[in-house]
Amino acid sequence: MSHLSSLRKCFPLKSGLLSKTFATQTGRKKLVILGTGWGGYSLLRNIDKKLFDVVVISPRNYFLFTPMLASTTVGTVEFRSIIEPVRNTTFRQTGDFHLSYATHLDMKNQVLHCESVLQPQLGYTVNFDKLVIAVGARSNTFNVPGVEEHAFFLKDIPDARKIRSRIIRNIELSLHPGLSESERKQLLNFVIVGGGPTGVEFGAELYDWIEQDVARVYHQRKDQVHVTLVESNQILSSFDESLRKYAESKIKQRERFQLVKSSVTQVTSDCVKLSNGEDLPCGLVVWSTGLSPTQFVKSLGVDKNRNGQILTDKNLHVIGDPTNNVYALGDCADIRDNPLPCIAQVAERQGEYLANLFCGKDEKEFTFQSKGMLAYIGRYQGVSDIPKIKMQGISSWFLWRSAYLTKLGSWRLRMQVPMDWTKTILFGRDISRFD
Repeated sequence: MSHLSSLRKCFPLKSGLLSKTFATQTGRKKLVILGTGWGGYSLLRNIDKKLFDVVVISPRNYFLFTPMLASTTVGTVEFRSIIEPVRNTTFRQTGDFHLSYATHLDMKNQVLHCESVLQPQLGYTVNFDKLVIAVGARSNTFNVPGVEEHAFFLKDIPDARKIRSRIIRNIELSLHPGLSESERKQLLNFVIVGGGPTGVEFGAELYDWIEQDVARVYHQRKDQVHVTLVESNQILSSFDESLRKYAESKIKQRERFQLVKSSVTQVTSDCVKLSNGEDLPCGLVVWSTGLSPTQFVKSLGVDKNRNGQILTDKNLHVIGDPTNNVYALGDCADIRDNPLPCIAQVAERQGEYLANLFCGKDEKEFTFQSKGMLAYIGRYQGVSDIPKIKMQGISSWFLWRSAYLTKLGSWRLRMQVPMDWTKTILFGRDISRFD
């Protein structure tokens, strides 16, 4: 098959649709990918670049392996050990990656308006033949007063760095003379809101740090640091009931780890107020309670579900797009009549699916089958909810580490992460603080 025939197969013209094209002199058409998360990065790695001029637009120039993000907040794993530079995938032109935000989309004319991250007053437009929206989502505050101002989120490396800095700041400050006992208690109580995998794993990593490193380096404070996990329903609600109960029982056995079943009504600079009337003095609040759409997704005039996600058909086309050239995947999108969980597995599989669809290798509707869920609960124990297999304890922790190690984006990361784990075991976690 000739090169031109391959292109026709990848982009068949459909009657009644606009056939505007921005093909370059090479005959390749332009595919623009918004975002470098699980979905966008998967598409970028799997797309046949011989057939497309691929342009990626994202406010970050790396792919983040999110399952290990919680580990970086206390230094079990270092930040750069779980990120892979997007440019390592190799672009045809160095200018095919833009460190920018998408601000507006003109679907009819197939034009994307962008703004530079590095120089915000610099705006420009990008034409496209195919556009894939993979911008993810932001944390949902549910309009609880004070969350935006006082809580920390855990979605990206800058979030983890802020949390790590605040943890070390608080424990160092608690050692200063002149503080009252109530002020020390407030500084050393760390509150996590949300009992999903992110909240539970962050709590587990934090408690490991308290038991292993606070006891070693800050031994005078080892019995004063507390972790409080607030969840209005059940922790790890998407896991099998037996695994949920196991995780809950293990957490409750820990002396300075408290589970509170309530909802949050307000967050202040030094306190979390609960619906049961209780106030929790604290020095850190990490908010991990669901997702909400980004500002770019909110600005799009297309059909959305009640959560604000872009609705697509079963081929991931955006419903309401007059050109049939705009797609959406991952946390920012939802398939009409086939809602899927907002997890990395789904987005990664969708990226692979679109790469095949664009080249005529897969013309069926998108389908997804879960490979299972893993969560770390601390003290070298985990829970694994895999089809037909339910595991818990140290064997599940070993599976958690083994599975994620093989899924890291490159051999460089697969070398760095085990080195970080080894350093943590032999020498403890790095407690240096950087502003």
